[in-house]
Amino acid sequence: MKNLEAPARARGLQLHVLNANTERDFDAAFARLVQLHAGGLVVAPDIMFNSRAQQLAALTLKHAVPAVHTVREFAVAGGLMSYGGNIRETHRQAGIYTGRILKGEKPADLPVQQVTKVEFVINLKTAKALGLNVPNTLIGRADEVIE
Repeated sequence: MKNLEAPARARGLQLHVLNANTERDFDAAFARLVQLHAGGLVVAPDIMFNSRAQQLAALTLKHAVPAVHTVREFAVAGGLMSYGGNIRETHRQAGIYTGRILKGEKPADLPVQQVTKVEFVINLKTAKALGLNVPNTLIGRADEVIE
């Protein structure tokens, strides 16, 4: 949050943190978003949110809230945008690490690696449904555009 507060303030935006600890909390969080007249939603990278990307995408459409998530499946399921690491690449790397460990390497000796490929996906169908015009410059930067 600290990394987001200063840039938001500089742009005249107000941040609200809505917590959802279980799937049952989603409806209350979206009701609060509507109550706040939120202009958008950033879904935090979290295993619970990642595994429920389709449900979250459906809720953003239902409540007409432009949203961005870190997993591609969110945009594919109808969310506006996703920007995050390539999950397939992460799983591939995990498989490589597993193979190295099974061949006798010590986990402590393996280097820590970060995601090197980030994907940006825009769902233009959702943008149209939300009445948003996505600039061509943004579309040009996308790895995938869903029409």
